Amino acid sequence: MLGRKCGRALALIATLGLPALLLACEDQNTYVAPPAPKVTVARPLVQDVTEYFEFTGTTVAYARVEVPARVPGVLKSLHFEPGTPVNEGDLLFTIDPVEYDAQVQAAEAELARAEARKTETTKTLERAETLIKRGNIAQAKVDEARADFLSAEAEILVRQANLTQARINLGYTQVQAPISGRVGRNLVDLGNLVGEGEATILTDITTFDPMYVYFEVNERDLLRYISKDREKAQDDDQAAGSADERRAGRRQPIPLEIGLANEEGYPHSALTDFAESEVDPDTGTIRVRGIVKNPGQEPAFVPGLFVRVRLPFETRPDIPLVTERAVGFDQSGQYVLLVNSEKVVEKRNVTLGSIVDGLRVVTNGVEASDLVVVNGLQRAREGAEVEATETDMATLTASAIKDRLESEKDAKPEDAKSEGRKSEDEGAGLENGSDAVRAAQEADGESDIAGETEPEETAGGEAAETSSDTSATEPAKE
Repeated sequence: MLGRKCGRALALIATLGLPALLLACEDQNTYVAPPAPKVTVARPLVQDVTEYFEFTGTTVAYARVEVPARVPGVLKSLHFEPGTPVNEGDLLFTIDPVEYDAQVQAAEAELARAEARKTETTKTLERAETLIKRGNIAQAKVDEARADFLSAEAEILVRQANLTQARINLGYTQVQAPISGRVGRNLVDLGNLVGEGEATILTDITTFDPMYVYFEVNERDLLRYISKDREKAQDDDQAAGSADERRAGRRQPIPLEIGLANEEGYPHSALTDFAESEVDPDTGTIRVRGIVKNPGQEPAFVPGLFVRVRLPFETRPDIPLVTERAVGFDQSGQYVLLVNSEKVVEKRNVTLGSIVDGLRVVTNGVEASDLVVVNGLQRAREGAEVEATETDMATLTASAIKDRLESEKDAKPEDAKSEGRKSEDEGAGLENGSDAVRAAQEADGESDIAGETEPEETAGGEAAETSSDTSATEPAKE
């Protein structure tokens, strides 16, 4: 009987399941394309771009003077702090002046004696001329008196020169600063004999303001600049009136921009004031010098620093700029990916220029209306359709990114303060909560104490309640 029922059930299942299986076989799998990858695009930032020549230069002091001992003697005293600014004429050292003071006194005495002799010879000559008129002396005596007078006059000139030299040597014992600038350390200690046999260098003084900047211009950049300057000169010749005006215009210095190794950009302005007259055939460069202001007690430049020099060459209008992360490289060269009007990715080879505020100048290959892929380059493939979201290229400049980071940095302390206030409030809440917990625990303790005394009086009642609860749960278990 059981076998017959099972056979009937199997037959029914087979009868009902076969049409369902046939219906399932009629459904076919179809290919569903994946969603288009998402990329970010931006139109090039178009602006006037100045092309620069960039060089590496070195700073050289405007003036540097070694201070020697010009007379021999013992170095007696020092009157400056090494490394401090001094002015022209400030006293630096004193050489023992006793010997030179004595020489001045001796020269003064010799001059006095020469003047006394001149007075004597003058009177002798006057007497001789009187007597010769009377015929009392010979002419030879008159000539002899006149010669003595002239000799006395010459002696006075010699003694005056000796006195001047003695006073000069005495003045050399006071060693003064020949120029204004920063004085170096004393190269000779006090008590040493200096200037004996040769000039002894006592210290040196360096002028820091202004400061020279020397840099080398290669031949290619030089020829480009000469060609551009010649074109400009021709335009000036047509615009200027006289030949003097044209020559004056061509002698104008070239502006420079200077930056130190620890500085961003080129914050210092300078002007060229000298260039060599020929190109060095060994290096193929010509040396150019600029001059930059360097004021203050702690100037920005010191001699011997390496600096970055930028010379403006040409300003071109309406040049597109793109972020550097949009530029790719392959065997064909540099390229960018664009999204056309049909949302399809295109590859475009480009010619790049300098960097301006973190964006790369594109001299050829990109138009102002093009949509350049700036984010999601790994998902973008040439010829593939993408879902593009447009952004502004100006937000990708170095200055914009820096401002954004600074604003985020400034916002963090406020967040920290708010978090601190929140933690204080939470701490106060925890303290209040702990007080509440302690109060609740105390209340529970009181109820526990009261509960310990109640069972003795109502033990029967509690047993009855427990049994009723147990009986109530038994049907549920069943």
